[in-house]
Amino acid sequence: MTAGSVGVAEADWARAVKVLDGADQVCLACHIRPDADALGSMLAVATALSNRPGRPAEVVASFGDEPFALPDILRFLPGLSLLRPPDRYPPRPAVMVTFDAASADRLGVLAGPAEAADELVVLDHHASNTGFGTINLVDPSAAATAVLGAALLDRLGIALTADVALGLYAGLVTDTGSFKFSSTTPAVHELAARLIATGIDPGVVSRHLYDTAPYGYLEMLAAALGRAVLEPDSAGGLGLVWTTVTRADRDHGGHLPLDAAESVIDVVRRTEEAEVAAVLKEDDDGVWQVSVRSKELVDVGAACTALGGGGHARAAGFSAPGRPSAVIAALRQQLAASP
Repeated sequence: MTAGSVGVAEADWARAVKVLDGADQVCLACHIRPDADALGSMLAVATALSNRPGRPAEVVASFGDEPFALPDILRFLPGLSLLRPPDRYPPRPAVMVTFDAASADRLGVLAGPAEAADELVVLDHHASNTGFGTINLVDPSAAATAVLGAALLDRLGIALTADVALGLYAGLVTDTGSFKFSSTTPAVHELAARLIATGIDPGVVSRHLYDTAPYGYLEMLAAALGRAVLEPDSAGGLGLVWTTVTRADRDHGGHLPLDAAESVIDVVRRTEEAEVAAVLKEDDDGVWQVSVRSKELVDVGAACTALGGGGHARAAGFSAPGRPSAVIAALRQQLAASP
């Protein structure tokens, strides 16, 4: 069975396969502050290419954060030995492949190599993708970039191994909300079945991504929930619930990294009285990294794009400096204008 992607023309798949088949070195990159879909998809393809029977390519994989730090919850992913910090990334790659990045600026300091690459293959599923590659494998209907990664490997004729499947499965699980979102089609379950058939344990993925956290996380979560605000009249009367996770919250919890706050939105969004949920997470530079989610009626992707961010209709985000009240006021204004 070949993983498909209805939003990508077969001619583009063929071009990507030709470029990768002829490459002696392939440089891969995913978006900054990578999640499981970005890093898992990249490492899956990197592992597959580096172990390709008969014609393995030299593989360089990275993401453009400085300082270069791997999220703790993703340290279980296979292929980490293929990662290099961005200062050891080729400045002008012959062939570069990006994962889960809707625009070049989402690559951080690796935007420069992307702009200088002879061939830039973009794998992504964001509707806001700017088409910044020379070959754009972009399908907004895909549940995850992992779907596109699987489709690429199928077209390259590379069989799935357990190490490759684990990265793809991690991406598929996270971007479908553990198969709860409406993006979970029959094809998604078919791909999940293929991945599990390689011998991976779904329970291991779940434990690492959702069921393991230090005790300090509970203190951080308690602080965030304690200051949650419900605005029933916001978002066109559909309701907005929001809160903040400050640097002080993370420090009090034992100097937790920013990625430890990622799952707070999954608790806040459960609020029955609010269609939209937002969590403002203060990074180490004092900038708010804002995660926004909606249930089914509000296009938060459009609102976040207007604020300099992007994402999907039901899950998006943006960054903003300043006071939380000003950040949420800007979001509130965009939500009022969103369909």
